[in-house]
Amino acid sequence: MGRRTATLLALALTLAPGCAHKPPYEGRTVAELERMLDDPKPAVRVQGAQGLSLHGPEARPAAPALTRALRSPDALLRTQAALALGAVGPDARESVPDLATCLNDPEWSVRRQAALALGAIGPDARAAVPDLRRLQANDPNGLVRKAVGQALPNIER
Repeated sequence: MGRRTATLLALALTLAPGCAHKPPYEGRTVAELERMLDDPKPAVRVQGAQGLSLHGPEARPAAPALTRALRSPDALLRTQAALALGAVGPDARESVPDLATCLNDPEWSVRRQAALALGAIGPDARAAVPDLRRLQANDPNGLVRKAVGQALPNIER
């Protein structure tokens, strides 16, 4: 079993509906979840990012750590970090260059979530518009193109 498959399996088992235990990120503060991003276990890092996404704009203090997570070799962590930065919204504007870089990610889920995050940041993500337009015209994945189509009006308003 590959490392990526093991990470996905661990996350699925942890987050499976009907589990008797609450998710590891439930009830944790933003600071605790941010510390989870540095855990040696990949599944814990992903859970930290997912938990931060549930805090929305309150997760702003973790934006620098989430931005670093966008550079992880773990695609699931990159996806969840982009999701969390999108939940932070306009206060994640410092992450725009890293999110724009993610628009070239080999994993479609990362490209999609980065586009949505840029849209959630809004007009402060204008620097990423040329990359988003290129992605909209050339990405083979329809879900990615749809995400770009949702993001652009929020950025260009």
